[in-house]
Amino acid sequence: MSRPTSFTKEEVAKHSSANDLWIIVDSVVYDLTKFSLVHPGGRSILLEHDTAGKDATEAFFSLHRQEVLHKPQYSRFAIGLVEGGTVILGPHGQADLSEVPYGEPMGIQYHSPYYKESHKEFQLAMRKFVREVVYPDAQVREESGKPPSQSVLTAMAEMNIIGMRLGPGKHLAGRILMGGIVKPEEYDLFHECIIWQELAKTHARGYNDGLGAGTSIGLPPVLNFGTETLKNAIVEDILSGKKSICLAVSEAFAGSDVAGIRCLARPVENGWIVNGTKKWITNGTFAHYFTVACRTDDGKIVALVLPRQKGVSTRLIHTSYSPSAGTAFVEFNNVFVPNENQLGAGRDGLHVILGNFNHERFVVIAWSIGCQRAIVEECLRYITQRTVFGKPLSSQSVIRAKLAAMISRTESCQSWLESIIFQMQNMDYNQQASHLAGPIALLKMQTTRFAQDTARDAVQIFGGRGLTKSGMGKFIEHFHRTLLIDT
Repeated sequence: MSRPTSFTKEEVAKHSSANDLWIIVDSVVYDLTKFSLVHPGGRSILLEHDTAGKDATEAFFSLHRQEVLHKPQYSRFAIGLVEGGTVILGPHGQADLSEVPYGEPMGIQYHSPYYKESHKEFQLAMRKFVREVVYPDAQVREESGKPPSQSVLTAMAEMNIIGMRLGPGKHLAGRILMGGIVKPEEYDLFHECIIWQELAKTHARGYNDGLGAGTSIGLPPVLNFGTETLKNAIVEDILSGKKSICLAVSEAFAGSDVAGIRCLARPVENGWIVNGTKKWITNGTFAHYFTVACRTDDGKIVALVLPRQKGVSTRLIHTSYSPSAGTAFVEFNNVFVPNENQLGAGRDGLHVILGNFNHERFVVIAWSIGCQRAIVEECLRYITQRTVFGKPLSSQSVIRAKLAAMISRTESCQSWLESIIFQMQNMDYNQQASHLAGPIALLKMQTTRFAQDTARDAVQIFGGRGLTKSGMGKFIEHFHRTLLIDT
């Protein structure tokens, strides 16, 4: 005889022993008899704390994240509902806007001169893609340190997300973007901003850098300054997710001081010979191509694209985030580069390299704001389910003050970013370089400083959990540990 789908609380109370253990969480009845033997917190916590046979909702949510209930390995223990009970915290919709206050940019949620219906539809499609395709892989690979799965890169290429993360341009012509939601000629920087801010919800900083961050900064110089021979040889393979490229500028001798690089390129017949090193190169351990800034004998800067070949060696640099990013120390030993692989021949190579910095900073800003909004959402969820001194944590005025500060920081940066994006869309390349380099740099400084304040407040709200790499506060710990990379 099959069990009923609903139970009275009195019926549940009869199952309160080690050999017959039921509990209620959020009006759902779970049979934990077998699971209690392998419960991570030990069986005693289910028996000695007057939990078995009882409504354990408050105790459960003081120790666990909501989504734990909806993982297949745990949801299979659900056997029915309590009579008259209502499930409050069901699984989130796969593509719905957040119901948490300030969980969405105001312009997306309500009204804005910047966002059209295509942006709103695009956001929902991107959110669905991230939740179903990217997030599961991100959580596994961030922990294991392996690069993102090829299946994810292939799926991104099918939606043309790899190309869209480079911004609007001719490289998108004739392509179907996000299943046809937006036409290539209508795609703009607000669409791109949505991509970065949705990816931030994976809470996997190293993984996301591994997910083609090198391509996002290494390929634009090729598109803007590369020869047709070079572009025909490498661009399509990169946009299709089959190969990747990275930007190799920083050195042990020169970080942000691009003009101080020492990697040397000497002209030879039909090309160049490159010798030197690069450091902290994102995606360098697995990239197929390197966009490299070099110094010439006469002190000038030249930009070259080097395929991975004999004379090119890379090794992993361990940083505060996951090895999934492929952060590398790169060595070039007598590497020949043909003339057609020079970027912007006849131009100042420094101009070629610096030309993409405004877009790079825009990406960092959008990403950081997306991360901060995700952290605000985590905190708002937590303070409503966590009980202290017999009251919800949200009842504490000091907690509400911290949340108010976190929200105001996030919203102010989002507003400034949208204003700058609007300016970018109404200026050509030279005007952007002349008028927006300062505002974009200032906003990057402001946003990343605010991120540190938000991380500190979030850790205080979560307490010890905010410094723990697993459990309820794992995303807080991760943000606190990795945010300085953006700074």
